[in-house]
Amino acid sequence: MKVKQISVFLENRKGRLYEVLNVLATEKINIRALSIADTADFGILRLIVPDPDAAKKVLEKGGFTVKENNVIAIEVPDRPGGLSFVLKALQDCDINVEYLYAFVAKSQKDAIVVIRTENNDGALKALKHGEVKVLTPEELYGL
Repeated sequence: MKVKQISVFLENRKGRLYEVLNVLATEKINIRALSIADTADFGILRLIVPDPDAAKKVLEKGGFTVKENNVIAIEVPDRPGGLSFVLKALQDCDINVEYLYAFVAKSQKDAIVVIRTENNDGALKALKHGEVKVLTPEELYGL
């Protein structure tokens, strides 16, 4: 099952990250996970939030460039080799991972990994075949 992720394009300048987070805080939108990648001039802030449509709307209203895309959230055993096991299922099906980021939720015994691949439909099939637990949007947003 695919889940929605919000990507926000930010100029790499002082205070810009705070501005995004403040918009979300003002609207009482909680962040479940985030990742930021940057270059000298700009960054991409990736967010998992309980209501991606509302987050996109308020961020666009705040003047930010926002994109919504689909990612896959999976449970990964929180032990050495846990992520390697999961990635083997994708490797065996020749599916490239574009990026991933992880977090641990207090209510979970396993880590949660958010993955973006070149072929999310193929990745879902590979993960299912590899008996990897894929989270539904409701499961992920409810953490």
